[in-house]
Amino acid sequence: MIHSKDNSKYYSWGNSCESWVLNDSTNLSVKQEKMPSGTAEKLHFHEAAEQVFYILRGEAIFDINDEKFSVKAGESISVQPQSKHFIANESQDELEFLVISSPSTHNDRIEIEK
Repeated sequence: MIHSKDNSKYYSWGNSCESWVLNDSTNLSVKQEKMPSGTAEKLHFHEAAEQVFYILRGEAIFDINDEKFSVKAGESISVQPQSKHFIANESQDELEFLVISSPSTHNDRIEIEK
């Protein structure tokens, strides 16, 4: 089956952030996500999942183990299992990206209280 934002499972998260599930199997999760300006997810880590974020539009700021990275459209960044991280959109523009996780992040997200 061909997947797109038009025919995929959709959910919203955080402060008006959006996610479309393009693939969700035990071994692989692929989501297309959109974050408005000034939004960020909560600090967390995954026990087993490695993640790759590929920026489609905009610029993302990643905090990975207390180190900041700026990732622009056409670039990607990998997050290893056990790495404390979050993504933020500190720009004035909307941010859109793919997040690819292997294995899937189902029941593998541990949020960290600051």
